[in-house]
Amino acid sequence: MFTELLERYPKLISCKDDILRAREALIRCYEKKGKLLLCGNGGSSADCDHIVGELMKGFLLKRKIDDDRIPKDIRQYLQHSLPAISLSSQTAAMSAFINDAEPSMVYAQMLYGYAQPNDVFIGLSTSGNSANVVNAATVAKAIGLGTIALTGKNGGTLSEICDVAIRVPETETYKIQELHLPVYHYLCAEIEKHFFD
Repeated sequence: MFTELLERYPKLISCKDDILRAREALIRCYEKKGKLLLCGNGGSSADCDHIVGELMKGFLLKRKIDDDRIPKDIRQYLQHSLPAISLSSQTAAMSAFINDAEPSMVYAQMLYGYAQPNDVFIGLSTSGNSANVVNAATVAKAIGLGTIALTGKNGGTLSEICDVAIRVPETETYKIQELHLPVYHYLCAEIEKHFFD
């Protein structure tokens, strides 16, 4: 799967080691019963929701459950999940916080409220300098979460804070986002394969 990714998107060869490091960090997270916490702005926020959608239900594989606590007629429609929360989708809590407190700390607040040991944080920022994403990464790092950045070529402050920084080799926002998608699709597919194949 990794070879195919690099064949289809040869530009990603420059960040192949970081993609593999991110994969291992996410597998460790889920092996230890952690969850994924993500945030970003604009298109990167939409990417966070996209990632959650791939992890919380079957992506490329069937994830049938065999939980006898659930009635069979309901159980047949449920799938195993890899827990993930898009912080940027929590609109009511976010708007309350932004109205009452410091707006640039909104993701940091959400992360602080949800974070548990063994969780991993992913911050998506094409510039790597989005203040609210950087603040969330700072809090995640301070409380001991694993941290992953998806940025553009320059990396910004976010790439300096995070344990793993996937700096895709583009500088224009839309081109960066076009390369983020195959990276996170690869990560979601590999994690799913690890746990459900």
